[in-house]
Amino acid sequence: MSKIVIGLEVHITLSTESKMFCSCSNNPSESEGNVNICPVCMGHPGALPVINRVAIEKTIKTGLALGSNIPEYSQFDRKNYFYPDLPKGYQISQHKYPLCKNGHLKIEDRDIQIERIHLEEDAGRLIHPSGADYSLVDFNRSGVPLMELVTKPDIHSASEAKKFAEELRIILRYLNVSNADMENGEMRVDANISISSKTGVVDGTKVEIKNLNSFKAIERSLNYEIERQIKLIEKGHKIIQETRGWDDSKGATISQRSKEEAYDYRYFPEPDLPPLYLNDRSFIDIDKIRGSISELPSERFYRLIDEYGLSGKEAEFFVFNKEIGDYYENIVSELVNWDNETRLKTINSRENRLILSRIAANYVLTDLQSLSGGELVFPITAENFAELIYLIYKKEVSNNIAKIVLREMFETGGDPSNIIEEKGLKEINDSSEINKVIEKVITENPKPVGDYRAGKEESIKFLIGKVMAETRGRANPRTIDKILKLKLKKDLS
Repeated sequence: MSKIVIGLEVHITLSTESKMFCSCSNNPSESEGNVNICPVCMGHPGALPVINRVAIEKTIKTGLALGSNIPEYSQFDRKNYFYPDLPKGYQISQHKYPLCKNGHLKIEDRDIQIERIHLEEDAGRLIHPSGADYSLVDFNRSGVPLMELVTKPDIHSASEAKKFAEELRIILRYLNVSNADMENGEMRVDANISISSKTGVVDGTKVEIKNLNSFKAIERSLNYEIERQIKLIEKGHKIIQETRGWDDSKGATISQRSKEEAYDYRYFPEPDLPPLYLNDRSFIDIDKIRGSISELPSERFYRLIDEYGLSGKEAEFFVFNKEIGDYYENIVSELVNWDNETRLKTINSRENRLILSRIAANYVLTDLQSLSGGELVFPITAENFAELIYLIYKKEVSNNIAKIVLREMFETGGDPSNIIEEKGLKEINDSSEINKVIEKVITENPKPVGDYRAGKEESIKFLIGKVMAETRGRANPRTIDKILKLKLKKDLS
């Protein structure tokens, strides 16, 4: 049986205000070319780089969250190679002395080992106009702080590689070190893959797939490459060490260049930048960075289940959609911390708090998501949402009325109590008023009444619906069902 060995190199644009070695704006959404540039990031003679301390801190913060060792000493190096979007003819990167060594990220029941996390500057961006016989270069991205995380060859399937990237992105967002938006190129993945022969021995020949910009592309490209290499091995062919690209439209990897020998980047220490002594608290306070790491996604997942009684699927949704999760927790917090004594007495027990938490989760995950079309839109304050949940919990509004009120709150941002009052949506609890409506419905619908009395119990649903329509949903369906059945049986006797 063949053995699959995969290692990932993940390039992450850090969310700093300025670039890595100059004061130019770090703005990934800038649409106009070559506006965020200066002599430093353009590599003009005599321009000297200055280290962005925030980028150092964010890289170390990532390493600490992933269990990495932070060495006492680090340095920047020059990585020499030519490419049209590399203005200096070299890239300031890190080679022998990265900011973070080792580490791990738990994927399901296994720790994927991390070899290193280092910091470098990004290159520019080539633009190839359709139909033109030339290319353009946009240097806005040149010099942007780029964190690179390199795993050990410790991944054994395409799905595991995808899961690693997904888990890493949510951690980066929780740490507030990067938006990691793959569509905007803020997180890019290179995958190195080797396949063993039938004897189970990996010959060390690896193929690199460059610049994967979506989770789907990671999984699809690796699955394709695994199948391609296995077929070659089974036919007795040798795997060629090369770099390949992913063609999403064709669903195939495409050969870009062979790599028979490792490229000599001629690394040497960057002469224009000082070495980094990370045990010097006047420069970087490691303890302070460690203390700034708040709850991580895995910790939040288990807390949401324990504290709010959510299912694993619900907790996972709130963890991976952090803003929605924060909004949900704000709603529950409003419910628990209300000042009204009668309300506090009602929700003081854990059992009742869990009931309220479950109601809130249901309305956020279904009704609110439906109204917002899946977008992160929260026009309803957490306080107003909490009030609606409380009214539902106290059965002061039915689920039907709650949906009407929620839609109005979404459209206007209004208070639920005011909406109920203004729209005349207050639930009818007067049994005599409900009785009058039921008698009217019975009189006007003799056929379903007759069907029910003849033993067709499903007919009761039609009659309940008619009563609900007459009361504009303001009567409780359970109350209608009870009174209606008693009325029909009484009339029959």
